[in-house]
Amino acid sequence: MDRKIRVGAVSYMNTKPLIYGLEQGLMLDEIDLVVDFPANIAQQLIDDEIDLGLVPVAVIPRLKYHHIVGDYGISCDGPVASVCLFSEVPLAEITEVLLDYQSRTSVRLAKILLEKYWKKKVTLTDTRDDFRDRIKGTTAGVVIGDRALQQRQVSPYIYDLGEAWKDFTGLPFVFAAWVSNKPLEEDFEVHFNALNRYGLDRLESVVKTHPFTDFDLMEYYTRYIAYELTEERRKGLAKYLEYLKEMNL
Repeated sequence: MDRKIRVGAVSYMNTKPLIYGLEQGLMLDEIDLVVDFPANIAQQLIDDEIDLGLVPVAVIPRLKYHHIVGDYGISCDGPVASVCLFSEVPLAEITEVLLDYQSRTSVRLAKILLEKYWKKKVTLTDTRDDFRDRIKGTTAGVVIGDRALQQRQVSPYIYDLGEAWKDFTGLPFVFAAWVSNKPLEEDFEVHFNALNRYGLDRLESVVKTHPFTDFDLMEYYTRYIAYELTEERRKGLAKYLEYLKEMNL
């Protein structure tokens, strides 16, 4: 391209290792960076307002062209900590689930798990703003990202969607990947992949740069979030996309 590559990244703490190199000034002559929450980044990729985004994988079927760039994304192989169903009552007593407006992938994951794994019929309610104060009584909520790490200190019942998916399928789950809506030059992809690796090799510096009091970030980055898109994790992604098609999500 004869212009900078427009790159969209998610504004949550779990993405900080992947964009740390950009924060340190690497590739700034090649990249224009936009930071927003997942659903907005996904829509920008659909609308061709960006060329490459760390997007919820549920957007992939909506793209006319897609290519997963590099070896890194946001995944888990068991509990993820920051994508959960929160409630004041046990799962059996939940009658309504509020769906996080900031996510596509996690909301659809919750729908899959409610129907196929938990076999639980509830009223599903979309949201448009912060809804956490409405998680009361038999009304639960799917909350993602940094707000989920905060909600862990509030809700007595926490159902981790990464853990539930693993129990259900035996596979890891991929929440987000670097996806382009057009072919990119090979040299750019190689350098961009190394940019991701740069932060992952410097997690202590990432944690110091981004203080966060609601959760131990080093534990989060090393125990809960899996950044490398291994073959097994890509199998988990394929299984999820199969369910999206099967359930018309």
